[in-house]
Order: sequence, then structure tokens, then C-alpha cells
Amino acid sequence: MVQLQDLARPEQLAGMRRFAMVGEQRLGVAVPQLRALGKALGPDHELAMRLWDSGVPDAQILASLLAEPLQLSQAQMDHWTQGMQSWDVCDQACLNAFRRTPLAWSCIPRWAAAEAEYRRRCAFSLLAVLAVHDKRRPDADFIAQLVLIEAAAGDERNFVKKAVNWALRQIGKRNPRLREAALASAARIQAQASRSARWIAADAIRELRRASAPL
Repeated sequence: MVQLQDLARPEQLAGMRRFAMVGEQRLGVAVPQLRALGKALGPDHELAMRLWDSGVPDAQILASLLAEPLQLSQAQMDHWTQGMQSWDVCDQACLNAFRRTPLAWSCIPRWAAAEAEYRRRCAFSLLAVLAVHDKRRPDADFIAQLVLIEAAAGDERNFVKKAVNWALRQIGKRNPRLREAALASAARIQAQASRSARWIAADAIRELRRASAPL
């Protein structure tokens, strides 16, 4: 924590708040600095758990860099989703730690069914990063998640709907087969009544059609 305090940038906090990067006791440490510190410290699961429980968003991002994925339990992952105060902490936890654990896929449907905003965001942020990084996962596993995306598309909360949209787009960008499946899912979402569903569908359709256009 002393090292994090030394890297604090209080002058950046107002600007970060404009991008909804909030949370009590936030220090304003830049992500590249957190990554450098994480690399210097090396994996340390016990330290990661203690840093997470500090409640400081910067420390929580560092915790996601230090956690050892094979040691993460379902209870610990659920605990982390309860203590999130900001979308960037959620996404960094998914990118740095959650996607690397064998529990990742089983967490998605549970978190997608949750009411808590950041736990639900975690489901779709995790799905989005898996769509990018889980290169060997069969198409069928991603197609099976489209029903979760469609079910959550009516959630009007900003940080949920953006993650739902992100997951849909990333699935569609994996390959032509998944692009067609994602576009079909977007068409079904577009038929829903909510504003969030229409936005999710329109944005995904626009990007996926552009990605499929010939150069």
C-alpha cells in the first residue's frame, strides 16, 4: 500500500470520475504503473486477497495482477464481484485473473442471473475477454451463451448494457460462423421493447456488418 500511495495521482481523480472510474479511496494510479508493480512483485495469492479486501480500487486492480488463477476459488471470485465499485475494476479482474481460471465458464451463467450490477457486468465482461483470449474454445460454447446475452439485453443499467454489447460483438468477431450467429442474436434483441436492447442490437449489427464488409 505504501508503494501504491507513492504512485498516487490525485490530480487525475476528477478526470477519472468523468469516465466513471470511481470508488472510495481511489488513488489514481495509472494502469501501466500497476502492471509494472505487479510484474515486480510477482504472483502472490495471499497478498492479492489482502489487497482486494482493502477496498481501494487501485489495490484491487493490482490484486487481479497478483492473484494465482489456479488458486482462485468460486467463493473468492464471488467475493470479488461483491466488492466492486467501478467498471474498470470489474474489467481488469476479468482480464487479468478470472479468464485464466478453469472456473471461468461456470461463473458466467451464475453471474448473469445476479441482480447486483457489477456481478452481472462481470458475467458479460468475462465472456467478452474469453471471446478474445480463449482461442481453442469451440464455437458451440459461445453460441450457447447468446441466450444469456438476449436475456440481459433489457437491463437498462449503463454498465450492464455496455458489457452485454461488448460480449455480443466480441463473439461475433471470432469467425464468420459466430458472426452470423451473433447477427441473428442481435436481430432477436432488436425486436425487444427496451431502449437498451435496441441500442445493443444496433451497435453490434453496425460493427459486425462493417467487420464482414470486403476491403
